[in-house]
Amino acid sequence: MDLYHIWCDLKPGVSDITFSEKVAAYLGRLKDDGLIESWRFTRRKLGLGPRTFGEFHVIIETRDMAQLEEAFVRVSGRREPIEGFHHGVNSLAENVTFALYRDFPDAHRHRGEEKF
Repeated sequence: MDLYHIWCDLKPGVSDITFSEKVAAYLGRLKDDGLIESWRFTRRKLGLGPRTFGEFHVIIETRDMAQLEEAFVRVSGRREPIEGFHHGVNSLAENVTFALYRDFPDAHRHRGEEKF
């Protein structure tokens, strides 16, 4: 699995519940369309965590880079109906940081012949 991480804060005046509903609608649509496998939406607790990561954290799981690319192609096409869902989330967030991780070790990893 590839894990696409998004950390962010809310723009001033944005309701945390409204934001969570918009995230659920957007990522639920991507999941329903088979463009992602699953997702989680979390919030920093007790102020613990690096401030640079933002208060909210979204984790999007895809089978592989091909599925993630398919999701990016759909979203970056900027066409309805997904554009409305995407804008519904993007318009509420600021200080956004992204990262991409993978399960490790890779399922295809051969062991015993490594040179480093």
